[in-house]
Amino acid sequence: MDSVDKESVIREIDIDRIKELIPHRYPFLMIDRMINIIPGESATGIKNVTVNEPCFQGHFPETPVFPGVLIIEAMAQTSAALVVNTLGAASEGKLVYFLTIENARFRKPVTPGDQMHIHVSRHARRGNVWKFNSEAKVDETVVAEARYAAMIMDE
Repeated sequence: MDSVDKESVIREIDIDRIKELIPHRYPFLMIDRMINIIPGESATGIKNVTVNEPCFQGHFPETPVFPGVLIIEAMAQTSAALVVNTLGAASEGKLVYFLTIENARFRKPVTPGDQMHIHVSRHARRGNVWKFNSEAKVDETVVAEARYAAMIMDE
């Protein structure tokens, strides 16, 4: 970030703007806010994990653990919102599909009361295919990481 023009950094994108950028809605909208956005490069999504998450009814009622697949989804939604915000108004609401998920690792359980900071950074881009590295942290401890590719659809 040292070489980035400070004026290009967007401090925050709130939930209302996220809902303009990506089509996900409750109960499958997995990010609440985004911070430290560098268009075309990186962003941090924030997910406040609460005991009221629908997944906790079955995963697991007595010992709630936020599913790893939903952590990966939060990573993808953060990346999708970054991509759409970067590309501008013509891309708002378009679908962004996973193409690959590689090297996914889950380091520590995420539980109610945790706040995940999902750091995504562009690894590569070719046309409408974007590749990202991502890391989710709770209290500065890495809880999950993955590399993945996604494509924004022009339909």
